[in-house]
Amino acid sequence: MTITYAQEEAYQQQVARQIKINQEHLESLSHPGSKITFPIDQPSSKLQPGEKVFFFDIDNCLYKSSTKIHDLMQVSIEQYFQNKLNLSPNEARKLNHTYYKQYGLAIRGLVMYHGVNALEYNSLVDDSLPLQDILEPDLKLRSMLLKLRQLKRFDKLWLFTNAYKTHALRVIRLLGLGDLFDGLTYCDYNQLDTLICKPDVKAFERAKIQSGLANYKDAWFIDDSGSNIAMGLELGMQRCIHVVEIKESKMHEILGQSPEDSQVIQFITDLPDIISELQ
Repeated sequence: MTITYAQEEAYQQQVARQIKINQEHLESLSHPGSKITFPIDQPSSKLQPGEKVFFFDIDNCLYKSSTKIHDLMQVSIEQYFQNKLNLSPNEARKLNHTYYKQYGLAIRGLVMYHGVNALEYNSLVDDSLPLQDILEPDLKLRSMLLKLRQLKRFDKLWLFTNAYKTHALRVIRLLGLGDLFDGLTYCDYNQLDTLICKPDVKAFERAKIQSGLANYKDAWFIDDSGSNIAMGLELGMQRCIHVVEIKESKMHEILGQSPEDSQVIQFITDLPDIISELQ
């Protein structure tokens, strides 16, 4: 399949228009938690023995997977494959699936085998998603996280995502959680030779160092990926919580699929079932 210059130009213009809309909306936000109060790209923290850190995944964890943002993202990724690699829709779908399965992120395969500019990819794919049409301030989650901070059971609440920082921060701002975390570890698309992401142990080491965590045994971790949870358990994290949004009638099936020793909840707002002080 050959993409014409006119088709490529139309694709670029469409994405540019959507990015402009997204940015204007983001700048207009004024609800509580719509601004980021923690430092971004801060130097690694000094390791503090005994300090407890709770690591939070973002996508399909802080918001429900039933929002279908993942599906929307796949459409955006496949459009990128089609327009940038001259692939048919079927070819784009297959290659996206292959790279995601092998590397955890499609962009890793694109950088390794196609010389794609990762930051351009992020702009055309993640930054172009109309997230403001889907996400809104989550007052229940905000209240729960505020209470978790007030309990002082954890020294830090830390975001840990495979997304690039622009996407991660936009999600947090839209959900109204920008003032409730202490830092962010993300997949750095500037490091073109080594796009490190979960479940790679190097990604966990980066989060450990950046947050100042001295020992994994002092960490809690919540994520929607069984592979990521399995790595957290392998590293010795004290508590690993697998978020699996599914009907209760099928929960027993998920319990059999989730990593052994993990705890399973349907939504992040079910954390009070695990942390009694939040009840």
